[in-house]
Amino acid sequence: MSPEDILARVLYRDGLILILDKPAGLPVHAGPGGGLTLESLFEHLRFGLPKPPFLAHRLDRDTSGCLVLGRHAKALRKLGQLFSAGKVDKTYWAVVQGTPPADSGTIDLPLKKISSAHAGWRIIPAADGQRAVTDYRVMGRGDGICWLELKPQTGRTHQIRVHCESIGCSLLGDPQYGGPAGLPMHLHARAIVLPLYSKGPVAMEAPVPEHMRDKMQACGWNGM
Repeated sequence: MSPEDILARVLYRDGLILILDKPAGLPVHAGPGGGLTLESLFEHLRFGLPKPPFLAHRLDRDTSGCLVLGRHAKALRKLGQLFSAGKVDKTYWAVVQGTPPADSGTIDLPLKKISSAHAGWRIIPAADGQRAVTDYRVMGRGDGICWLELKPQTGRTHQIRVHCESIGCSLLGDPQYGGPAGLPMHLHARAIVLPLYSKGPVAMEAPVPEHMRDKMQACGWNGM
């Protein structure tokens, strides 16, 4: 990814924040294996400030869409308060196999991280886990697949992926949580609303990525 590529993915910019359209398949920060990360490209997003911006939250490597950065330490503290207080409105779009038990509902299922030497780590539903709540709504259906809008009320690791699996609707491209393999994961951070200013919130949408378009059109998405 070139400097021009990352600059083209800036959806919003002001004195406090940037909102990026994160590409699927690129981790936001370095893992044990190293390699290119989104964070390593933040140097090109200074826009005149002495330091690069900082991540205000995370998206999984294979999730695309709205990612918020704080442009300096004061902004990052303010964003951290909003995210930790649950005041940030996040909307995800997903394409899943099967169909949920109702056209809309709330998944209230605590989650816990487990690990093993041979299989690594994963997230599972567990009574002694952290509280995790996701609202969902069916947006359209296709041949054996479904387009969902999901609004997480909490921000647990892999929350949407595990919650979708729990209602029998694993994400396309997510074999770790029961979904069919052989294609990219169909999970997109579609929109975010940040109540940063008294004049009104910052609201932004990220365009649907190319790899999700065919399946979403099969579920009735009209390209908007």
